[in-house]
Amino acid sequence: MARKKPAGTPAIAALTAAGTAFTVRAYEHDPAHPSYGEEAAQALGVSPAQVFKTLLADVDGSLVVAVVPVSGSLDLKALAAAVGGKRAAMADPALAERTTGYVRGGISPLGQRKRLRTVLDVSASGFATICVSAGRRGLEVELAPSDLAALTTATLSPIGRP
Repeated sequence: MARKKPAGTPAIAALTAAGTAFTVRAYEHDPAHPSYGEEAAQALGVSPAQVFKTLLADVDGSLVVAVVPVSGSLDLKALAAAVGGKRAAMADPALAERTTGYVRGGISPLGQRKRLRTVLDVSASGFATICVSAGRRGLEVELAPSDLAALTTATLSPIGRP
C-alpha cells in the first residue's frame, strides 16, 4: 500500500516533521490585490510589520533568501553585507519559482526544493510570533521567529528598509 503524502504544502510538512509549534492562517486571496504581503496582513488583521515576505536575491552569483516585513522593502546592500558579499540584485522571478518550488506570492522560506542561505530581518525578534507564507497564496503560517531562524539556519541581520 502506498504511503500518503503529508497534507498541505512542503512548508507545513517541514514544520510538522520538525515538531515546531505553528498556526496555519488562511484567507481568501484576491488576484487583483497589488501586494501579496499587504493583502495577507489586512486579511489576517495583523500589523504589516509582523507579516514577512520571502524574497530571493542573487548575491555575487549565489541565490540567497531574504525574509523582510511586508511593511518595508529589502535593502540589497545590507543583504550582500550580511552574507559577506559585494553585490546583490533581485533574482529573476522564474528562477526563484524553479529553485524554491513555489509560485511568486506564495514563496515560503520553509520547505524549499533547494536549501539556500537565508537572512531574516532582525525586526522579527521584536515579536513573539510572525507570519510567513505557508507555500501558497492565501495561506500563512504563524510561528516564533526563533523557530523560523532555527529551521532555515537563518542569520538575523538588519536587511529591511521602512
